[in-house]
Amino acid sequence: MEIVLLQRIEKLGQMGDVVTVKDGYGRNYLLRHGKALRATKANLVRFETERAQLESHNLELRGEAEAAAKKLNGQTFVIIRQASEAGALYGSVTARDIAEAATEGGFTVVRGQVAIDRPVKVLGLHPIRVILHPEVSATINVNVARSADEAALQASGKSVQDLRAEDDAAADFAVSELFDDLGGAANEDDFGGESTLVDEHKPE
Repeated sequence: MEIVLLQRIEKLGQMGDVVTVKDGYGRNYLLRHGKALRATKANLVRFETERAQLESHNLELRGEAEAAAKKLNGQTFVIIRQASEAGALYGSVTARDIAEAATEGGFTVVRGQVAIDRPVKVLGLHPIRVILHPEVSATINVNVARSADEAALQASGKSVQDLRAEDDAAADFAVSELFDDLGGAANEDDFGGESTLVDEHKPE
């Protein structure tokens, strides 16, 4: 299907570009959502007639998106989930979950604006791109943790793997200290007291 774009579409083209797309994508997404027109002679004439108005409207929307991006960019949103000791989630965090977390944090974000290729399935900090306008995006951090305390630790720069390594190291140190203490006590019992043996060859 040949279409003319009414706005910039990432990885496809700029406003006014005539491009060829798959029928399903063109019909079910681009045409349905008013992002393009079929590239017929009549529609191309219509586009050129309305081009100045479309560009003016686009600039207005872009300005609003840029203002929103300045506030949203770099924000961190915490999402609490259950997970294994290794950090694998029992389930996943989806674009809908991220949009809801951002909205609860005081920003207007809808699922379709959250650009993730696949759901988040592990604990940790995840940078996520939010598309506010075809030409404007912001990057947020999604802090997926099992508790608020764990989220705070992750925010300080520690991963679940780091915390496990610290716990394992502390446990190993405690065990080694225990054996050192036991070994020292045994040595004192063996060699610490005075000998009660009588030297038979020593004259009385």
